[in-house]
Amino acid sequence: MTITDPRPQPERHADADRRVRGVVSKLVGTRQDWRLYRPVAPQRRPRMSWIGPIVVAVSVLVGWFAFAGAAGKEGDPTLGFFVGAASIQLMAWSFVLAIRIKWLEPFFGGLDSMYRVHRWCGSIAVVAMFLHTQLEPEIRGGVRGASRDLKDSAEDLAGLAEISLYVLVGISLVRIIPYRFWRLTHKLLGIPFIFASAHFFTATKPYANGSAWGLWFGAFMVAGTAAYIWRVIVNDMIRRGAKYKVVRTRRVGINTELQLTPATGRRIDHRIGQFAILRIHHRGLSEPHPFTIASHPDDEELRFIIRDLGDWTDKIGAADLAGVAVEIEGPFGRFEPFRHDDQTHIWIAGGVGVTPFLSALPTRSQTMPVAPYVFFAVKSVEDAPGLDLLREAHRAGHIKLHVFDSSAGQRLSIEAISAAVPPGQINGAHVALCGPAGLVRTLQRGTIGLGAQSVEVEDFDFRQGFGPELSREVEELVTTATKRFGTP
Repeated sequence: MTITDPRPQPERHADADRRVRGVVSKLVGTRQDWRLYRPVAPQRRPRMSWIGPIVVAVSVLVGWFAFAGAAGKEGDPTLGFFVGAASIQLMAWSFVLAIRIKWLEPFFGGLDSMYRVHRWCGSIAVVAMFLHTQLEPEIRGGVRGASRDLKDSAEDLAGLAEISLYVLVGISLVRIIPYRFWRLTHKLLGIPFIFASAHFFTATKPYANGSAWGLWFGAFMVAGTAAYIWRVIVNDMIRRGAKYKVVRTRRVGINTELQLTPATGRRIDHRIGQFAILRIHHRGLSEPHPFTIASHPDDEELRFIIRDLGDWTDKIGAADLAGVAVEIEGPFGRFEPFRHDDQTHIWIAGGVGVTPFLSALPTRSQTMPVAPYVFFAVKSVEDAPGLDLLREAHRAGHIKLHVFDSSAGQRLSIEAISAAVPPGQINGAHVALCGPAGLVRTLQRGTIGLGAQSVEVEDFDFRQGFGPELSREVEELVTTATKRFGTP
């Protein structure tokens, strides 16, 4: 028996065209998906968070002197050797920063900033490797790092490492690959690093491997390899966080609120504005994800507000999580909504970016050190997380709340902030921002331009990259294929 579509043929063609256009539109994304953001210049006042990036840069740049003056077979090989060594060092730094060493946070400005440097190190390492392969430096009268056979074998592995690194870093930079698949491929990056390190160690160089320069670069190779192994084996397979369980969930528009209580009596001690990494022991939700802690440090329970942004967060909203075990790693971050009591404080939040400010709201027995101006941009007040708590704090005189509902045509801008804050108070103020990247960067520049003394930004999108986020669509394809063909 043949089943035919009863609709007229032109209507069927139009429906098919709409579906095709919908798929193409999803793949192409929006202008915002592909937007390149220029780095915001740091404020002039030196901060401790400058130390980390400066140390990374200096540790790489000093490597130039290891190769300066080397005689090449054809031209000066210094640049070619240097960019090759820089590629190894930057990859090593990238792995070290990825293992979430807490005592390093003050020197980078928090874990979110450490991951930002991690991404820059990885991206620049790929460019440096490409330059190294194009320059093909060859030295005359250098010191061989190993026997010719080992040197040739390591060089073959380096060629494989080059191709692998291009592919894996490309996957990291393009968000079309869903998070869970990207996370698996990201774990493979240590293999090309080890191959490249073997080539660097065995190659002919201006110095011996046992010299001071040999030990200097060797330390980076060992540190990078150790950090990679620690990240993949210890962090992902062995290490466990504090044990909590879900006591209640609540849907607020497109957001899910999780309330957690310690399962063993041990609770994490967090500061205002920090975030944690959650592993939920429920089918399809076990991969770790970072979320800002929305509860006050004095609260017995932890609260997280999770917005529906992809396949994983969709599952959170649909799952029955009551009593489910959760492991929490952290807390992390150095986000500071408050700075000095005599400053004007301005908090700017977009959507679920309000969570670090919710953690700063006082408990019933407390008062705020200052009453900050709070600017909250939402798509709709019905979907606004924590709005009831903010309004209660506003009525109590703890904050000065301004809500901008985009569904009602209201837009948060630097002009709106300047109009709401009395003249002269922005100059010398402490500004804290959290929300969508475009909003944060625009208002970060704007408040700096108005004379803000300090601007605090939280950005814990550990992946970032370019292009549309297609995790929902890919998840639907995987689910459909599994149902149709069965699980292998």
